[in-house]
Amino acid sequence: MDRARHCHQLLEKLATVLQENGYWETKSPSVEALSSSQPFAIDTLRCEQWLQWVFIPKLSHLIAMNMALPAAFEISPYVEEAMKEAKGLVAILAVTRELDQLFKSK
Repeated sequence: MDRARHCHQLLEKLATVLQENGYWETKSPSVEALSSSQPFAIDTLRCEQWLQWVFIPKLSHLIAMNMALPAAFEISPYVEEAMKEAKGLVAILAVTRELDQLFKSK
């Protein structure tokens, strides 16, 4: 399976896990909150919001437009720290670690 297709499947899996654990929101955060210049929008969004409203849409857009995917990234350490007391953390981390692994290998 090619990298873009695998990434798309993992993004869908991440969305499902967020939904199953009650983190999926129907109303978008404000434009100001989404415009943060901080890594992970840490000053304006909770981790699960960043995953839903920034991370998943940005990677999905790159895939849909057949654009180059990032060469490498690792989001699991942030997710693990930011959601350390959260319901469903193990399931969410399982997916983010798969994504990290996908982007470590070339």
